[in-house]
Amino acid sequence: MKFILDNFRWLLASFLLFFMSSFGQTMFISIFAGEIQKEFNLSNGAWGGLYMAGTLSSAIIMLWVGGLTDIFKVRLLGSLTLGLLALSCLAMCFLNYLFLLPFVIFALRLTGQGMTTHIASVSIGRWFVATRGRAISISHLGYSLGEATLPVLFVIIISFYGWRYSWFLSAIILIAAIPLLLSLLSKERSPKNIIKEQNSTGLDNRHWTRAEAIRHPLFWFLLPALIGPAAFSTAFFFLHVHYAEIKTWSHLQVVSLFPIFTISSIIAMLVSGVIIDRFNTSKLMYLCLIPASVGFSVLSFSETLLLAAIGISMIGITSGIQSTLSSAFWAEFYGTKHLGSIKALATSTMVLGSALGPGITGYVIDLGFNFTTQMPWISAYYIFATFLALFGVKKTLKSHLISF
Repeated sequence: MKFILDNFRWLLASFLLFFMSSFGQTMFISIFAGEIQKEFNLSNGAWGGLYMAGTLSSAIIMLWVGGLTDIFKVRLLGSLTLGLLALSCLAMCFLNYLFLLPFVIFALRLTGQGMTTHIASVSIGRWFVATRGRAISISHLGYSLGEATLPVLFVIIISFYGWRYSWFLSAIILIAAIPLLLSLLSKERSPKNIIKEQNSTGLDNRHWTRAEAIRHPLFWFLLPALIGPAAFSTAFFFLHVHYAEIKTWSHLQVVSLFPIFTISSIIAMLVSGVIIDRFNTSKLMYLCLIPASVGFSVLSFSETLLLAAIGISMIGITSGIQSTLSSAFWAEFYGTKHLGSIKALATSTMVLGSALGPGITGYVIDLGFNFTTQMPWISAYYIFATFLALFGVKKTLKSHLISF
């Protein structure tokens, strides 16, 4: 509690950014899938393809704009990003032409999933060193809160007021958050903390540049682990309406599972934060993806909401571990001086995954293979990515004379 009270304004600022990123996340956008597909007469494959195009474009742009966190203060960049995300929500509210849909999706994904999440992750990675794992897990609760409350709340709002009004309301909430963020960050972190941050080096006791990180073999061994969870967790939320139809459950019944995902994610997030502070990120690397592998297998064969709840809770565990792990890993292995540009590379890769997941699974559905038949293959992918990540981390630590 003392830790939270002593660092309240910075933890809350990052918490707020994570929460507000929800409006550009798939778990939020996907609740409008049925209405958007009906409005523009789109199949699952066509809707997934448009979503993939918008998200893929945002992943490419993230490689450049993500580095802005190395230049501008969070107070300025965070407020500007929230304003742009609000404008993106308004654009969706007034959207009338199909050809504009991928551009609006691009704007939502870049400002929401991309930059707002990226700014929160980089700032918390810089502000805290010895307690980085704990700070990350606490601030990530903002995203978890959005994940648990916004889909259910907005499904109800849509049923009463329609999908366009819901996007308008989203913009209002985002605009209202800007003054709060400015107030929280009116005071910068102390010089003492800045000195600590500058001394937070990575492998070989130095700060790595993004170019060096890309050339390092570890990044490529981790690539499937970065892409996979983003791709397939996103695909599940994106296709939850389709999943409900297969299982003959209502939309609200499936959405009611989201808080279970969130609760398991929060527990995993908090526990992993403590583990990272006590040990290091490599200890969690080989555990991260296994629960999701089990979860997708359970979701594939579940015939009751109880089994589906167990499956989605397992995916939530992976999500919680990865949220803390990915934010802390880059700072631990490559230092904090160029953390913004390095984390932008990782964020861009995960956004790429979130683009590919809905597009590929939606296309396969149009070929006649529903999402549940794809899930066992997704489980196998997680196992493959786990072995590659574990091998890469062990090889890296051994080559730098660090024990695993």
